[in-house]
Amino acid sequence: MNSLKVDTTNLICGLLLIATGLFFALESLDLELGTALRMGPGYFPFILACVLILLGGIVLGQAVRVQGEPIGAIAWRGMVFILPAPIIFGLTVRGLGFVPAVFICALVAAFASQRMKPLTAVALSAALTVFSLLVFSYGLGLPFRTFGPWLGF
Repeated sequence: MNSLKVDTTNLICGLLLIATGLFFALESLDLELGTALRMGPGYFPFILACVLILLGGIVLGQAVRVQGEPIGAIAWRGMVFILPAPIIFGLTVRGLGFVPAVFICALVAAFASQRMKPLTAVALSAALTVFSLLVFSYGLGLPFRTFGPWLGF
């Protein structure tokens, strides 16, 4: 008898994607959906939720078809540096301004990699800051303070 082998990583990921998609699909039904030609506020979130459910189904199908690697160790270093980065940005963007907040956020997130060297992290953060400033301030014309009141200039 042939035993069924299931890839637990893809099984968990597929179920999480489907559950998240179902949650947002049900929540978007409270809004007016409209039609494809005359979209309501709930149309786009509903379509995205359906795409998420579909992708979850594909991942779930892969869990049964392909035997994958077991779930490895949790990447604590990544969580310690990546998760606080957007929180730091949100807490500092009004006071420090866009440029310093992006720089600090990128600098903190850069150290999620064990191979990151301090000088490389500073260069990467500076490049990302310049790129973000060019795209969001000059390219898209978003109205935000480049430098905030905490800096005094």
